Amino acid sequence: MAISPFTAVVLILTVVPFSEAALTAHYYHQTCPQAENIIYQTIRNASIYDPKVPDRLLRMFFHDCFIRIEKACPHTVSCADVLAITDRDVVALSQGPWWPVLKGRKDGRVSKANESINLPSPFSNVTTLIQSFAKRGLNVKDLVTLSGGHTLGFSHCSSFSTCIHNSADPTINSEFAMNLKKKCPLHNKDRNAGEFLDSTSSKFDKDYYKRITMGEGVFGSDQALYGVTGLKGLWIHMLKMRNCSSKNSQRLWSNLEM
Repeated sequence: MAISPFTAVVLILTVVPFSEAALTAHYYHQTCPQAENIIYQTIRNASIYDPKVPDRLLRMFFHDCFIRIEKACPHTVSCADVLAITDRDVVALSQGPWWPVLKGRKDGRVSKANESINLPSPFSNVTTLIQSFAKRGLNVKDLVTLSGGHTLGFSHCSSFSTCIHNSADPTINSEFAMNLKKKCPLHNKDRNAGEFLDSTSSKFDKDYYKRITMGEGVFGSDQALYGVTGLKGLWIHMLKMRNCSSKNSQRLWSNLEM
């Protein structure tokens, strides 16, 4: 079956091993068969009232999913699986691909706030990004592919204004940079000000890659990746791919070292 680069963006997240136990798409068929429908309906209903749900969902709507799932199937569905299913449904509702989510993840019993400092930052340089992903078994091709997840989303000024005001990055389109400066002035007081990560921010498509090749990446880290010798061709390849043949699909999976 043909696989687009955007399918790879979301599928690569599902194959990282979570534990020794095998995951399965039918994990809750006996214990909570309505789980996926509850999650889907929650997301769909939220989307009707707020078209920005795909990029805000992780922060705003998970609590509703958790409460409904727990009421329907007490002590059965893990939060980790709810998150995985939600990601799939968000992508599908945004005109992206649908795939069967492997379930059976277990929730951790310890939460450490300081572990969040290990998350990649929009201010990270290329070396830091590559090292961060390498520690998790992901290479630079995986990094470029996963960055395509930015096709959905909005960024507040705090995540990129420092870069556009304090440096003259030659890889960023000058007109685009000027537009960002107008939206996010040096002493910005509007907490809601910011920029969409691509021009079709509510659609899961390849416009993000197009904007990067045009020098219109909102995050300096994304734009910097495009400028790396040897990676520019991969960005262009991801942009040009539309429908892959089975042969190209196999090559893509090989490149991602699935």
